[in-house]
Amino acid sequence: MTIAIIVLCCIGIALQALFIDREHKKEYTPALILKGCASACFVILGIITSQKAADAGFARYVVLGLCLGMGGDILLNLRFLFEKKGSLIFLIGILVFLSGHVMYLIALLPLCANVVTGLILGAVFTAVILLWIFRQITAKPAFKIFGVFYIGAIVIMTTIAVMNLISGFSVRNLIFATGALLFLLSDIILIINNFGGKDSRTLRTMNLSLYYIGQLCIAICLLFA
Repeated sequence: MTIAIIVLCCIGIALQALFIDREHKKEYTPALILKGCASACFVILGIITSQKAADAGFARYVVLGLCLGMGGDILLNLRFLFEKKGSLIFLIGILVFLSGHVMYLIALLPLCANVVTGLILGAVFTAVILLWIFRQITAKPAFKIFGVFYIGAIVIMTTIAVMNLISGFSVRNLIFATGALLFLLSDIILIINNFGGKDSRTLRTMNLSLYYIGQLCIAICLLFA
């Protein structure tokens, strides 16, 4: 199984790199296909690593989160092919990603020693991050509303993941928390780049790379679940 997992990770990373290259060249149809294939790799990885998971509930919700992540990936890239409905497709994609974060959060909550504290800390961190983000960007009200819920979900999820790591160190908790932090950083870069007037190729590459490594980490953590 170890060799299969390594090979699958390598294939996924290679496909993600090819996708980034095609997107930079504005070849959006092949980019969409490559992105879908790259995302399928972390979903397949999650299914494989979940097979022997002792915590079946945790594994089930993580795999659902990975599947929703793949759906969000496809939708976010479809917006480049259907420019007239690009904003709507983008918002739907964010909603799908939000659902994925909720699945991850549901997986993490039973492991949390103090859920109330985690939720409160997550809400505080969300407020701080959003205040900073809104000072950096200009976006339509609909995007800001979606952004509040989306950032709230991923910050709370990441906070719970880090709390689980602190209160009960394990390889699973370490790898999941690492993936969650990378995912959060990726999303912050995405928002700044898309809505902060940056439109930087370097930031886009960072966003996509950190995101993909984060999803791989979350899938791999199931080996230790």
